[in-house]
Amino acid sequence: MGIELAANPSLVPIQGIAMLLLLGLISLGVAIYVKSKLVRNTHDFIIAGRKLGFGFGVAGLISVWTWAMAVMMSAAMTYNFGLSGLWWFTVPNGLAVIAIIPFAKQLREKMPHGYTVGEFVNSRFNGMKFARIVVTIGLIFGSLIEIIINLKGTSLVISTVFGMNQLTVATIAIAIVLVYSMTGGLWASMSTSTLTTLFITVPASIVIVSVLGRLGGAEPVWNEVVSRGQELLSVTRSDVPSAFGITLALGLLTATLAGQSFWQVVWGLKQKEVGRTFLWAGAWFYPIPICLGILGLVGIALNVDLATDLGNDAAAVGPFVISHIGLPNWLIYAYVFVILSACYSTMDGALSSLSSIAAVDVVKPISPNVQEKTLLKLTRISMLVAALVALLVVLSGVDFVTIVLTTYAIRTAILVPLMLAIFWPKMTASGFVWGTVLAILIGMPVRMWLGELPGTLVILAVSTLIPIVLSISNQNPFDFNSLKEVEDI
Repeated sequence: MGIELAANPSLVPIQGIAMLLLLGLISLGVAIYVKSKLVRNTHDFIIAGRKLGFGFGVAGLISVWTWAMAVMMSAAMTYNFGLSGLWWFTVPNGLAVIAIIPFAKQLREKMPHGYTVGEFVNSRFNGMKFARIVVTIGLIFGSLIEIIINLKGTSLVISTVFGMNQLTVATIAIAIVLVYSMTGGLWASMSTSTLTTLFITVPASIVIVSVLGRLGGAEPVWNEVVSRGQELLSVTRSDVPSAFGITLALGLLTATLAGQSFWQVVWGLKQKEVGRTFLWAGAWFYPIPICLGILGLVGIALNVDLATDLGNDAAAVGPFVISHIGLPNWLIYAYVFVILSACYSTMDGALSSLSSIAAVDVVKPISPNVQEKTLLKLTRISMLVAALVALLVVLSGVDFVTIVLTTYAIRTAILVPLMLAIFWPKMTASGFVWGTVLAILIGMPVRMWLGELPGTLVILAVSTLIPIVLSISNQNPFDFNSLKEVEDI
């Protein structure tokens, strides 16, 4: 294609540090302003006073859902599997946001003063502590995973483009996000996310058009990919669903349905805005991974090598292409800003969700009469602990795709039990608990021995059958209207 891949010698570590700090300072400024105007107590901090509107909601959801996966894994899966990889990555992503609508509307109507899924499970199963513990652990795990994945994405892009050590990048990034997230809670998260939605969408389109222009247009890229195998341009490859497609699709649905970042928005929105907010957020999300996934095709066309060029982490293909094809520095900075915006916004959303889990599902059950100042202080301490745990995991060196697929397989275990708990009055606490626990204990070893698809299907089957078997004979169906008795903390 007439393009020689070469590192840009003018890209140095100090520039990477400057970009980390720049976005952090912008976000901190927004958070400080929001705190001064809107955050007066813990209720405002963790649930935004239930005053979020359509605009904040849509932009915030797009930004929270446009995390490192959307901007880096879309290119990675396209690089690994061609258009089938992009198809199986992109389609379930938007549907996962839209699919939460009936569940969100059900709980927002039946439990208008809710905060967390753990609180719902506690009320749904009449205070059974074990059920609440299981779902709380799952929610904490899910929020931690969101932080870990996006911290890994931040480290990967900055180290690939600017040659920085990943340990240094991860430490600086998590410190920055932690500072502004602890300042304003959910209001800060939604406000900064609304801003970063613009930072993600506009520069991304400019960068991709510039990349294709640098390579002579889309046609030369397409022709070069064709020459490396017709299957790379097919969306019906049979190996993709078993390799990652089904696991990812179920994991994405679980990430929204059992993700506190989303439920925090559900209960933070004005009730009338819930349905259309999630519908538009899911629909408007699609252009982002499609746009950035094109970098995977470019990687194929340029014969980028997984081992020697990407360090055996396919998620690095986007940053590598951007920084090695001779683009002007300002375009490279724009791309890095897109990735950082996506990662920062999701990390602050996850930290905000952890603060509500800590307040509602951990501190309040242990100490119902805790003082307001103490409660707010403990929610911020929970953010700090989560940040440290995420940093340690990232420093272990595990690759990006392995983190995503492994954790999504585990999270799938709670998908069906939670769906049944929300809509099936006969669902029992024992069905919820054992359906989730046994699915993990049985399904994960199967996944280890037989592979991604068999393991995921076993997890799904066990988590469906066990709850139904243990609940079908229940003679005391739950009255969902009783959830209206739950009050604000």
